[in-house]
Amino acid sequence: MFLKIQPFSFNSQFFSRAFSLVEVLIGTFLILLVFLGIFGIFHLALKITHQSSARITATALANQQIEIIRALPYESVGVVGGFPEGILEATITTKVNNIEYTIETRVDFIVDSADGLVPPEDECPNDYKRVQVKVSWPGMFGGEVKLVTDVAPENLVQECAVEGGILSVSVFDAYGVMVNSPLIEIISPETGQTLKTATPSTGQHYFSLPAGSYRVVVSKEGYSRERTYSSDEIATPEKPNPIVLEGQLTEISFSIDKLSSFSINTLSPWGTDLFIDTFLDESKISQIFNVIISEGEVNLAKTNGEYQESGFLVSTTTAPGDLISWDEFSFTDSQPTNTEIRYQVLYFDGENWTLIPDSDLSGNSTGFQISPVDLSNLATTTYSQLRLRGNFSTQSTSTSPTLYDWQISWITSEPTPIPNVSFHLQGAKIIGLDVNEDPVYKYSKDHTSDSQGHIDITDLEWDSYTFSVDPATDLDLIDTDPSPQPIDLSPDTNLSVTLYLEAENSLLLTVQNEETAEPIFAATVRLSNANLGYDTTQYTNEKGQTYFIPLEPENYNLEIQAPGYADYTGTIMVSGDVIETVGMEQIE
Repeated sequence: MFLKIQPFSFNSQFFSRAFSLVEVLIGTFLILLVFLGIFGIFHLALKITHQSSARITATALANQQIEIIRALPYESVGVVGGFPEGILEATITTKVNNIEYTIETRVDFIVDSADGLVPPEDECPNDYKRVQVKVSWPGMFGGEVKLVTDVAPENLVQECAVEGGILSVSVFDAYGVMVNSPLIEIISPETGQTLKTATPSTGQHYFSLPAGSYRVVVSKEGYSRERTYSSDEIATPEKPNPIVLEGQLTEISFSIDKLSSFSINTLSPWGTDLFIDTFLDESKISQIFNVIISEGEVNLAKTNGEYQESGFLVSTTTAPGDLISWDEFSFTDSQPTNTEIRYQVLYFDGENWTLIPDSDLSGNSTGFQISPVDLSNLATTTYSQLRLRGNFSTQSTSTSPTLYDWQISWITSEPTPIPNVSFHLQGAKIIGLDVNEDPVYKYSKDHTSDSQGHIDITDLEWDSYTFSVDPATDLDLIDTDPSPQPIDLSPDTNLSVTLYLEAENSLLLTVQNEETAEPIFAATVRLSNANLGYDTTQYTNEKGQTYFIPLEPENYNLEIQAPGYADYTGTIMVSGDVIETVGMEQIE
C-alpha cells in the first residue's frame, strides 16, 4: 500500500496570482500609452485636415472678393462710410460647410513716387488704392488668410477726381532714427472716435483721409507718447492738429523714445557721528591709573579694602575722516559728597597729547563737571583728533565717584536721509501756451519721498528736468547731485539724483541702547507741540537716527517706543540744528 503525498502549493499560487495582477497593470498602462499616442496623432491629423480645408475655403473667398473688387469701377473701390468712399462693406459674413467666415475689407490711398512726381509738386498725391481682404474663421482650429492687391486709376483724370487728401506721419526717436512699428492713431477731435490706426515697420505711414482736422496720437509699448492738440485744449498748441486739404499731402513728424526713470534721495548736507564708551571693557581706553573698569562702571581702585585717593583714565583717539565740526562732549556719572570727577579734552600737537588751551576751550585746564561741554567752536584744522580724560579723586577712603559713560559727538559730511519731503519735478518740453501765454509743460508734477527719504519716479520721457521745493514748506533746496540744474535724462536710463535740503530749525535724533550704545532700528519716535499744531511720528533707520525738519524754534514733547525697551518720554528745545542722543533702557 502506497501513500501519495500532495505537495503544499498555497504560497506559489498566491504569488502567481499577485504577479499576474502586476502584469495586468503594466499591460493596461502600455495599452493606454499606445491609445493616447494614437489619439494624439488622430487629433493632429484632424486639426491639419480641418485647417487645410478651412484655409482653402478662406483663400477662395478672399480671391473671390478680390476679383469682385477688380471688376468695380475705380471710383467705387472703397468702404462704405470710409475714405476712400465706395460701395464695399467693411465686414461681411458667410457660411460654407457649416463654418462661418468673416470677410473684412480695407481700402487705403497710396502715395507713390513711381509716377515721377512727389509732393508738393504732385497735385494729385492719391496715386492708387491698396485693398486688403482678410478672411477669418473661429473655433478650436480657427485661423485667417490675408490677400492684398493694388487698384490703379485708368488715367490722371480719375486719380485727381478723388476728394480728400493724404496725411503723412513719420515717427523718429531722440536721435533722429525712425522708430520701428509705432502705433499711430488718427482720431476725430469732435467725437474722440479712432478713425484709423497703423503700426508701420518703417516708422512712416500715409493715411488717406477726407479733408478736415485730425488729432494724431503716437505711442509704443515702453516708449514715451506724443500727440497733437486743438486750440480748445491748449490756447496755442506747440503741435496743432494737422489739417488735411483736398488733393494735397500734409506731413507731420513726432519724436518718441524709450522711457526712463529717476531714483531720488532727499538728504541733509550733513550728518552726525559719535564716540561713546559705556565701559563694558577697556577696549576704548588708552591709559588707566588707579581706577577699575567693571560691569559698565569706572571707580577708584582699592588697596586693602580702601579706595585710592586719586586716579585717571584716558580714552582712545577719536579722529573722524569726514569731520565738518565738533559738537559736544557729554558724560553720566555719580559724585557723592567729598568725591569728584573732572573731565578734560586732549589734542595731539604733533608730538604729544596735551590739553586744549583755555583760549580755545574755556575751563579745560581745571576740568569740567557739568555735562554737556560745547565743542563746536574748536577749529577742525588744529583739533582734528581728540581724546577724553577723567580725573577721579576722593577725600574718603570708603567712597568713590563713579563714571557710567562718556561720549563725544561731531558733525560729518555724510548726509542724513530726510523723510517725507514734498518737491516739484518739471520737464523743459512744452505742449503749448495757455491763454496768458504762459508755457504749458508736458511734465509738471508734485512728488513726496517716503519714510526713508527715497522715491523712484518711473515712465519719464527723455528731457531736461528741474527740481524745486515750495518755500512755504520752510525747506531750502541748496544743491543737487548731479549738478547744476536742469538735469538731463537720456532715453532708457535710470538716473540717481540726490536732493540736498536744509532748514533754519531741525532735530537730528539718535536712539540707542543706554548700556551698550548700540543703535536701535525702527524705534517709533513722536515729536509734538499742541500750540503749533505739530504732531509727527517717524521711525529710526539702521543708524538709530531720524530727522525732523523743518521745525519752529520751540519746546517739543518727545515720545519714543521700541520693542524690548522701556518707553521714553521727555521734552526737547529746538533752536537751530539740534543734535540729540537718547538712551533707552532695555527690559530684561
